[in-house]
Amino acid sequence: SVTVVVVVVTVVVVVVVVIEVTVVVVVVVVTVVVLVVVVVVITAAAVVVVVVVVVVVAVAVVVVVVVIVLVVVVVVVV
Repeated sequence: SVTVVVVVVTVVVVVVVVIEVTVVVVVVVVTVVVLVVVVVVITAAAVVVVVVVVVVVAVAVVVVVVVIVLVVVVVVVV
């Protein structure tokens, strides 16, 4: 009868809409998670680069200071 057809069509439409909404939500969530992970990884990489640069600069400064001290000592001793 018409009622059965209407009920079946309604159920099918509701199921399809729910599935589509679920798929969209899952895609959005996965996309957001991936973006967050990428941002975190990039940030971590940037932090590592900054730390390495700071360490290298610090080592260079120490080396320069040591060389200056040695030169001064040699000059004073000589």
